[in-house]
Amino acid sequence: MELLQSMQVFARLAELGSFTRVADGLQIGRPQVTRAIQELETSLGVRLFQRTTRTVRLTSEGEQFYERVQSILGEIAGARSMFTSPGSTLRGRLRVDIPTAFSQPKLIEGLHTFATRFPAIELALGVTDRTVDLVAEGVDCALRIGELPNSSLVARRIGMAIMVTCAAPRYLAEHGEPTNLDDLSAHRGVTFLSGHNQRPQPWRFIDGGREQSHISRQGITVNESNAYVECGVAGFGILQAPGIVLDRFLADGTLVEVLRPYRPHPRPVSVLYPSRSHLAPQVKVFVDWVREQFPKLCGCWLES
Repeated sequence: MELLQSMQVFARLAELGSFTRVADGLQIGRPQVTRAIQELETSLGVRLFQRTTRTVRLTSEGEQFYERVQSILGEIAGARSMFTSPGSTLRGRLRVDIPTAFSQPKLIEGLHTFATRFPAIELALGVTDRTVDLVAEGVDCALRIGELPNSSLVARRIGMAIMVTCAAPRYLAEHGEPTNLDDLSAHRGVTFLSGHNQRPQPWRFIDGGREQSHISRQGITVNESNAYVECGVAGFGILQAPGIVLDRFLADGTLVEVLRPYRPHPRPVSVLYPSRSHLAPQVKVFVDWVREQFPKLCGCWLES
């Protein structure tokens, strides 16, 4: 098998993690997939995948090679599309990862407009609250909220998300509405557990120009974004989340904002991708699209 074809097979196997699925997707025999990977490993002199009866995973060498192969395949795709009309002929697989909190109707509808504009792009959407390793897991780009750790990833800020502290009317009717930060000690809260260590995520407030944090000592803890909001809706206690996430609940009165004078600083929303150069065309158009459209989708809950 030619080197370019072998690279394409390798990339698909890295993304799908299954010899059978790669064979079905590329419409070739499974033995051809196996042979392509074996020939590639032999020519490179390294093992690209760890194989068991259940899983196929990239080795550390495979991860490095996958990052380079993505760039090469992206360059080839870009060269092929140089002299064709933009938009309609863009094709290829695009894997996008978003936080569970962002899986809101407005964003999903927005993604549908993107898919309609670029029908030949195969869009794969990952929705999760865990931190995804873009390179190791073959993710092309991701949306993230909050401050980002230093890394080799390219991050483009697309806005600042306004944070809202709120509670269900039924909770406030039973426990009263807090009017200052000292009142929080007498209230129950919905606490979000974030990250691999499942650490409680504190609420943040601005009081007299200074930032303060608070972790509720009574209430319920949750490790999934949708369940976190639903616990607030059910009346478990006070919660704090981006207005983007809470918009429809605030609009219909299911949740009511409290402590508005103490709103915290907005949190950054960014689009991340692995490489500044050799960006695959389908990734580039998505990054450009999301930077332009995301502020429109989120309206009053996103500052520039």
